Amino acid sequence: MERAPEALWQAFAALKRDMPQMRIRDAARQLAISEAELVAADPDAVALKADWPTLLMAMRTLGPVMALTRNEACVHEKIGLYDNISINGNMGLALNPEIDLRLFLSHWKYVFAVEHRQTDDKVQRSIQVFDRYGEAIHKIFLTLQSDVSAFNSVKQDLQTTLLPLVIDTVPASSVELPDDAIDVVGLRAGWLALKDVHDFHGLLTQHKVSRQQAFRLAPEGHAWTVAKDAIEPLLHCASETETPIMVFAGNRGCIQIHTGPVHRVERLGPWLNVLDPNFNLHLRTDLIQEAWVVKKPGDCGMLTSLELFDAHGQSIVTLFGERKPGKPELASWVKLVSELAVEDGDVA
Repeated sequence: MERAPEALWQAFAALKRDMPQMRIRDAARQLAISEAELVAADPDAVALKADWPTLLMAMRTLGPVMALTRNEACVHEKIGLYDNISINGNMGLALNPEIDLRLFLSHWKYVFAVEHRQTDDKVQRSIQVFDRYGEAIHKIFLTLQSDVSAFNSVKQDLQTTLLPLVIDTVPASSVELPDDAIDVVGLRAGWLALKDVHDFHGLLTQHKVSRQQAFRLAPEGHAWTVAKDAIEPLLHCASETETPIMVFAGNRGCIQIHTGPVHRVERLGPWLNVLDPNFNLHLRTDLIQEAWVVKKPGDCGMLTSLELFDAHGQSIVTLFGERKPGKPELASWVKLVSELAVEDGDVA
């Protein structure tokens, strides 16, 4: 039975009284609703029009913000300017030294401006985007350096009447075709013929394989599993050697990228964290099911990545060495990855 917004928010408040640190995502799960439905019940949330070009262009006026993109196992946070935005149909880009995003707007459905008073003189303000399943796609939090008047203008200009949310059921994960139904020879030939790493997705689509299945069937020496916790020593080594890296994380609607060094790497329970001034990464290592080292031909030689997946075959996070277009990957990065322990001592 559908519950009234007031009742939902009261139920959330009761959970918060018992567990003050509970996140709204976890509370929604306990209440058996989507996060979007719980945010919609928030008396301090205002529904905005799903006018993505106008919304994204308006983010440039906010000044320094914290962009947050996550999936079930990984939270990726970057502080910087939300600028250099371009939109082509349902694809969007934000290309900045700090805020670096790939936006898949066909998956964006609901958006809210949220204001929470945390203390007498501190208010947390954010723009929060959700997909048709009520799952968080992307959130933009104001910082102390942000322009509050610009936030208020966005809220005023895009405010709309909130209609009852229509939340779809998340579809079951697609089932892989049997390996013997795959043109393995063609897949391997296409892999070796790649000229741009961005064409890898098209290769998967052409041969109707998932990423992990492609890795299992990869050309010899191009993909192998490593220990599930391989990312922890890798991040520590990257910090110690000052090797700059690229960290890709996200979901169906947004991929967020960090490029540069990592410094402070710490573990807290199941969470492995990077806690740097303008970049935070929070990774649930207990949810990592597989870790792969993968080599793909690029525009200037081979590119090496570490790719992590959960038990449902969903990508958690992918790491590369920092690289500029037209430049080969860093030898220091290749060395770090080559030192990771091979799972079961077997290289594909």
